[in-house]
Amino acid sequence: MGDTIFGKIIRREIPADIVYEDDEVLAFRDLNPQAPVHVLFIPKRAIPTLDDAQPEDVALLGRLLLAAAGYARREGFAEQGYRVVNNCREYGGQTVYHLHLHLLAGRHLGWPPG
Repeated sequence: MGDTIFGKIIRREIPADIVYEDDEVLAFRDLNPQAPVHVLFIPKRAIPTLDDAQPEDVALLGRLLLAAAGYARREGFAEQGYRVVNNCREYGGQTVYHLHLHLLAGRHLGWPPG
């Protein structure tokens, strides 16, 4: 496991408000939410960036997206809408180098994002 804050959350070395978990994916509420709902979905296997993902990661990447969509449906905001974002590297806004998806919901999200 990579030595990032997300690796420490996966290993339960630091607390997080976990809202979803399966064998390969963990999701928890962001500590600095940018919307009323802001949940991070991470693979339990560390991949630093989306650019580092390999063809053999295709199923894991799909699991991340499906976990986010399933969470949106279960929590009742899928029909109203939500956004799933991946930031890649410095110029993309990535601050933790463990691939992750941001699920944002609960308000109208404008475009362009910034």
